[in-house]
Amino acid sequence: MKLRLVTFSLCTLLLFSSRSNAQQEREARLWLTTSDRTALVAPQATPLRFSSEAGKLPVLIVDDTQHFQTMDGFGFALTGGSAQLLMRMSAAQRAALLKQLFTTGGDGIGVSDLRVSIGASDMNERVYSYDDLPAGETDVEMTKLSLGPDRADVIPVLKEILAIRPGIKILGSPWSAPAWMKTNDDVKGGELKPEYYGAFAKYFVKYIEAMRAEGIAIDAITVENEPLNPKNTPSMVMCAQEQDTFIAKDLGPAFEKAGIRTKILLYDHNPDVASYPLSILGDPAASKYVDGTAFHLYGGEASVLTQVHDAFPKKNLYMTEQSVTARRGEGPLGIAEPVRRVMIGATRNWSRNVLLWNLAADPQNGPHTNNGGCTGCSGAITLDGDSVTKNVAYYVVQHFSQFVPPGSVRVASSEMEQLASVAFLTSEGKVVLVVSNTGNFPKPFAVKYHGKVFQTVLPAESVGTYVW
Repeated sequence: MKLRLVTFSLCTLLLFSSRSNAQQEREARLWLTTSDRTALVAPQATPLRFSSEAGKLPVLIVDDTQHFQTMDGFGFALTGGSAQLLMRMSAAQRAALLKQLFTTGGDGIGVSDLRVSIGASDMNERVYSYDDLPAGETDVEMTKLSLGPDRADVIPVLKEILAIRPGIKILGSPWSAPAWMKTNDDVKGGELKPEYYGAFAKYFVKYIEAMRAEGIAIDAITVENEPLNPKNTPSMVMCAQEQDTFIAKDLGPAFEKAGIRTKILLYDHNPDVASYPLSILGDPAASKYVDGTAFHLYGGEASVLTQVHDAFPKKNLYMTEQSVTARRGEGPLGIAEPVRRVMIGATRNWSRNVLLWNLAADPQNGPHTNNGGCTGCSGAITLDGDSVTKNVAYYVVQHFSQFVPPGSVRVASSEMEQLASVAFLTSEGKVVLVVSNTGNFPKPFAVKYHGKVFQTVLPAESVGTYVW
């Protein structure tokens, strides 16, 4: 008798589970952000039912039989300034904020990718490298290298983040080599002296090893942030041939000798000079050490990423920086256009990630360096002590990070006028479709998947994330 009862209960459970799964397959859920911000990645109460009727609506097709790149994640640059502001918060408020940023349950938005600067960036209170020396001194063996400047803020914040999300990917980028290695002996502009190529390679090795000793794994590095931009403080110019030689003869062999598996990414600048990465990828001596190319999107078009992919399909692509902030005098920035141009633009063109610039700034868009720091770079969040204000960049990333975990695969989705889209298949078998309506009027449409459709409407200049 007991056996019959158990068997009946198990059958009932399986039958219920089967019906539940079938029900889920026939429904999609929508998370919406509107231009007036009355909805901010807000779950909509009414599920969208799949049926066989699209009516006369235009149809957006999702095809998960076509697979593209695997995703590493979505997130922000944790600048020195961001970390400094976080450390000025009370411990309890900082813990609550980091939990919301990096967890995947509850109200967490699941940030899964970070960028840090190797030494100072222009969004630091002051300029430093890890091997600053008095005038006339050198340290080619890096015996004096120290992470000291980061111990007050960057390292403690990273450790708190890693306690919340141990597997988060971290990218490191230098804005400049130590000034004594440069042609102008200055933190701004100048170039790396050829006689110090070997020393700069050891600088990377020692940095990665020192961070590892702190329990912080650096997944990838870029050779130089914006190598064609001498205007930031700090900054350093590195032309394509110089970077090619440095990777082939110094950095790559140094990593190999030290047993370092950290990925090397080249370029780290805008797609308006595609010849830069293409020339290095075309050199077997350098290319064999390179995982792929890092891009920003301040100039040029995201479609150039696909050109680089098509030329070298075995090399990866990354979007490592883009600021999403309103220009002075323009008023609040809407969400539809940055989602279309940056998030959808990068991922539809083979980028494995998207990192926005930057995580946090104060109400005056600081801290930043003088004479070359970004005075107009607001953070995804504005921090004023324990006061937290979420800006549009926060929600731009949330529309992806909350729903598309690392390991998800981009799949095919069609687009139509003023409706940009990108779709992903998660490891759990969920489909995530992000659609941006850049039109100034509501756009009704249907989504077709496996022969079934659901009907939906996106309000003017709004973004929707659909999950089924």
